[in-house]
This record gives sequence, C-alpha cells and structure tokens, in this order.
Amino acid sequence: MSYIRGHHPETLREIVDERECLERLEEIGSQRSLAALMERVWLLKVTGQFDEALLVAEQTVRTARMAGTRKDLLRARILHATVQQERGQLGAAAHELTTCAEEAEGQGWAGIAAFAYHHRGKVHLDGEDLDAARADFKRTLFLRQQAGAPEEQLETTLLAIDTVDRRRIAASVAS
Repeated sequence: MSYIRGHHPETLREIVDERECLERLEEIGSQRSLAALMERVWLLKVTGQFDEALLVAEQTVRTARMAGTRKDLLRARILHATVQQERGQLGAAAHELTTCAEEAEGQGWAGIAAFAYHHRGKVHLDGEDLDAARADFKRTLFLRQQAGAPEEQLETTLLAIDTVDRRRIAASVAS
C-alpha cells in the first residue's frame, strides 16, 4: 500500500501517515467490495482502531468465502490474523497464519505463502520467540526470491532478519 512510509526498526510495524490513512478511510466509507473491505481492515489496523478492524476483518473473511477466490480468502484470513496479532491474540494469529502459509505453499502460491510467513514471523517476534521469527523471515526471503518479488519486499524481509539478529545478540549479551 502506498501509505507505508517505512517500518519501525524494532517492532517491524508499518510507519504510516495517519492523517492520510484516516482520509482514505473516509473516502472508502461503507463500500462493500472485497478490495474495499480489505483496505478498510488494513487502514483501521494501522490507525489503531483494532476493535473495528476485527469486525471488518471478520466480514471480509465471510465475503471472500462467498464471493472471492481461494487466493482472496487466504489474503483475507492473513489480514484477519494480523488484526488478532495487534490485539495481543498471538496464539490465534500464529495458528491462522500457519494454516494459510501451508495452504498457499501447497497450491504453489509463493507470494501469498511469503506474506503469511512474514506476518507469522512478526507474531513470533512479538512473543519473543526469536528462533521461530528468524526461521519464518528466512522462509519469507526464499519464497519472495522464488516469486520474483520487488526489491522493496526483499529489503523489508532483510530488515526483519536484521531486527531478529540484533535482538538475539542483545539477549545473549544480557544473559
């Protein structure tokens, strides 16, 4: 999404211009298309409106089940899991992301699998499971390279690996 200005070096959360995101939310209004619903979920999430984001994410998953493709449903489920993560529901988010990543890989959809693994890595990072986070980010890098992802996505993944490595070093020094 064009609203991302970067990623926080420690949490890996998207850095956005909140005003722009809120303006876009207003533009979207109550549109019901799958694309509009998914964008609303993301905008609500990055502006900290987690309760409303969860409600819209659940609606998005239902809409994708009824009117979308299997890829649409996976994307909607991954987005839903990212909202769960923001709400502190790390176990539920990790489980959903695992099933999405496995299904995407089974279908040969490397880009979607990478998206799921990247977000699962962020869940592990939040839960301080640095080994699992690093493994997920390395898997993401492999899949993104395999899918021919743009340089920006590869750089984001390398930033995530670097973040985990820095945390691992800090943890080993502290103990």
